[in-house]
Amino acid sequence: MTSSVNGRVLDEDMDNQIVQAVCVEDGIGLVSGSIGMSDFSDEILLSILVYVSTSDLVNNVSRTCRKLHTLCYDKTLLTTVTLSEEYTADDGAIRQVLKHLSNHVQSLSLSGCYWLSGSTIDRLIRCRSLVRLDLSGCSVTSLRLSRLLSSLPLLRSLAFDVSPGFDSAQLSGEARDSLSRLSELRQTVLTPSYGVVPCCSGLFSLQLQLDIPDVTREGTSMSCQLMMGQSSVPHYQQLEEFTARLAPGEVNQTLLLLYLAVFSVRVPERLRSFLVSVPGPNPAHWPAASSLAHSLVQHGDLEALQLPRSWLDATSLGRVLLSNAPKHLNFSRCPTLRQTVIQSLTGTGVRDSTRLVSLNLSGIGHTSNYPECSRARGEEELVAEAMSRLVIGCPNLSHLNLLHTHYHHDNTHTPGLEANTHLCTSLAKLAHLRSLALPACALSDGSHTPSPSPSSSSLLLGLRKPSRVGLQTYRPGSEDSLPREGTSGLGTLLAGCPCLEVLELTGPGFISALPRLEPCARVCVDQRTCVNARGVGDTHVAALRGFHGLRRLTLAGLPGVLKGTGLVQVAEHCRDLRALSLANLGSLKTWNYSAALLDTLRNCTQLTQLR
Repeated sequence: MTSSVNGRVLDEDMDNQIVQAVCVEDGIGLVSGSIGMSDFSDEILLSILVYVSTSDLVNNVSRTCRKLHTLCYDKTLLTTVTLSEEYTADDGAIRQVLKHLSNHVQSLSLSGCYWLSGSTIDRLIRCRSLVRLDLSGCSVTSLRLSRLLSSLPLLRSLAFDVSPGFDSAQLSGEARDSLSRLSELRQTVLTPSYGVVPCCSGLFSLQLQLDIPDVTREGTSMSCQLMMGQSSVPHYQQLEEFTARLAPGEVNQTLLLLYLAVFSVRVPERLRSFLVSVPGPNPAHWPAASSLAHSLVQHGDLEALQLPRSWLDATSLGRVLLSNAPKHLNFSRCPTLRQTVIQSLTGTGVRDSTRLVSLNLSGIGHTSNYPECSRARGEEELVAEAMSRLVIGCPNLSHLNLLHTHYHHDNTHTPGLEANTHLCTSLAKLAHLRSLALPACALSDGSHTPSPSPSSSSLLLGLRKPSRVGLQTYRPGSEDSLPREGTSGLGTLLAGCPCLEVLELTGPGFISALPRLEPCARVCVDQRTCVNARGVGDTHVAALRGFHGLRRLTLAGLPGVLKGTGLVQVAEHCRDLRALSLANLGSLKTWNYSAALLDTLRNCTQLTQLR
């Protein structure tokens, strides 16, 4: 029996299309039978259809039968739609999807769909129920954005790119009214412009991504001088969250100061999150930083703070922390604030340090001249005593970043502290820890014999044909039980943080060029100056298999990883591993773990990202 819906022929007997033979065991024997999808309840079918792409739901599955046609248009499947990852769908297919979603979708993401034509984006005018819209990465002109905003009276969240040629003067009155009702705006600025920020007087959350090159394609220098004369400037009366991520370049820093010019006059009273990420070693100074600090001290409701190293001095930062009980703090690459931050978090310098759940101290304790053969601590090295007090003062930490620092375990007894207390022993007390980033030398127990000082021949390691003496051939399954010497601190961490999901281990001197919008840490130390980091190898990596819930693993700058046998064991025991990032493992320009990596990938059945 067939019927027609919207001009399409649908089969009512779905059992004739998908039938599965099953055997049902009764008390006597086996009885053959058949169960079709029509016998499943609506709840089960909806649980299956949620994994089907929206394009397939609308264009293919809904045409199967009447029952599936009804379920494919259920509001639980079409209220929130993400088309960003459907690269297999062409422009015409997405246009058909938008046609069928017009009466259902409330949250739509087209982020990254750069191939969409203007006529396809114009289809969004019919989606009058949209509350959230993400067009970042799409080509949207000011005129097209004006027509789109004029037809979306319920829109409260918008994300889009401000491309060259954008002119806010072309926005209609209806479009400006729609922008005035926005509560959240995420704006990627590709040309010097305020974008639509001056029209958004009711914003609660503003997220800026400044990605402007210093030089145009024609070779001329980019300048922000044209913005100085614009009469429409941001005001941020209701702003609660401000986030700015910058790509490298002086133009982006200059533009950021223009966006923040109003803060020097009046800081929003409801501001509770202020995050600014500026790459490079010399971020431009912001004159209004002292005014912001004074305002934060008065309000005392700050929850998240991230500032460039040149914006606040130790005195202002101390007052800010003393008056607030933050949840998220980022002091990455701010060595001048190291003493203030550590003292505030380990003493009474924060109003309620137990609220802190996210802490980034990357590069805050880094030393550039650690005496390799001496037990004397470097001036900027992580100190076990201080980290122990930090853990006691902030027991609810879930995310901790200690990259670009040094920790060399000292076996001597320190008065007032437990004998042989390892950094990992202190971190093991963080029962809520979910993500952790550590320097490689923090995994070493410091009990191995230090390697001799590098000779002139070792400087050429990897640049000429290396010696094969002592390097065994990898055999699958031959490393089931690796030695545990030198991993006692790591074993304590495994026992104390069983719920760890994200782990990053980076050796000294490693600098990642990606992602572009992350601040670059110019570390002056190479691998030869840290004997403890050179001792971290396959044994330590194999011990990571104890983190059974691990989902993301990053290993970079580890010269001691030679055969990669530890990676195989991690893959065998961490079955939920979704992302794996490997860089600069083993000797320079020498790759000896290719066979082990192939075995690792065979066992990573859930892997979605590999770098």
